[in-house]
Amino acid sequence: MSIPQHILDRLGPKHATRRLALEEQLKTRQIGHGQGIFSIDRYLSVNKIVRLGLGLSGLSKRGAANIFKIDLVENEVVLPDLPEAFEGFHILQLSDLHCDIHPELMEAIRTSMEGVAHDAVVLTGDYHNEIIMPIDDSLEAMRQFIPHLHPLRFAILGNHDYLAKVALFEECGLPVLLNESLPIERTGINGKERIWICGVDDAHFFRTHDLVAARAGIPSREITILLSHTPETYREAAVLGYHVHLSGHTHGGQICLPGGVAVINNAPGCRREHIAGPWHEGQMSGYTSRGTGSAGVPARFNCPPEMTLHTLTRSA
Repeated sequence: MSIPQHILDRLGPKHATRRLALEEQLKTRQIGHGQGIFSIDRYLSVNKIVRLGLGLSGLSKRGAANIFKIDLVENEVVLPDLPEAFEGFHILQLSDLHCDIHPELMEAIRTSMEGVAHDAVVLTGDYHNEIIMPIDDSLEAMRQFIPHLHPLRFAILGNHDYLAKVALFEECGLPVLLNESLPIERTGINGKERIWICGVDDAHFFRTHDLVAARAGIPSREITILLSHTPETYREAAVLGYHVHLSGHTHGGQICLPGGVAVINNAPGCRREHIAGPWHEGQMSGYTSRGTGSAGVPARFNCPPEMTLHTLTRSA
């Protein structure tokens, strides 16, 4: 699948070259996907091991049923410098859809969105399940899903995504931010006011993120909301003055011990608090979604999937 030159130009020659080279190595299994335990995928499928374990224990059906029990989680984000026109602004976050993991999942997600009032929607990466497999099914699922999203919508890619997806997503009306930003404008008592949605490419596996470029030209006092697939960018984002950091990638652990204790942390360098839910780094507010879909295997335990409704406010 060819990639239009304008998309390569937007990501930049250095990052585009690196990303495409790594994508090719993944396709030919010259390297394993991910870090830590997931780096062995070149030789042995972690997902197959998990499927086998669930099957032998008789937990497959129960785990599969759990992926459809999608929580609506509400998160308040306090921003003292928030423009008056954005008081109470609702952002719905969907993350880690992994559209092709189960044929009925996307319809369940669409149904769960009905009746959830929001002013914009952001998608924080991973639309495909096993990256070494063909992407046709996940692309078709997204083609059907995008028209159901709020018209004010933004997306980024994750570590399970190929750059070739960008053109199709944007043809369907879903802007993908490749180390870029877009403003949201509203009219308030002082005239037009705005906040910025900034998005970086994957920082976990491809490492083609550029947080400086993503906020280039934005005045320092204007509110910046960073979409980063992984929370691993939290330190740099705080130093650069981002106000909000929204991520996913971790799935909250997906298969957890009682109490939601994650067995595996696939976000190196992050603290346990970064694995799921709200957190802070200096003056920056952060949130890591448990994921709206599920990855690897269609199963969850002690860690329900979520869609997150972030409400922006100037005071608690």
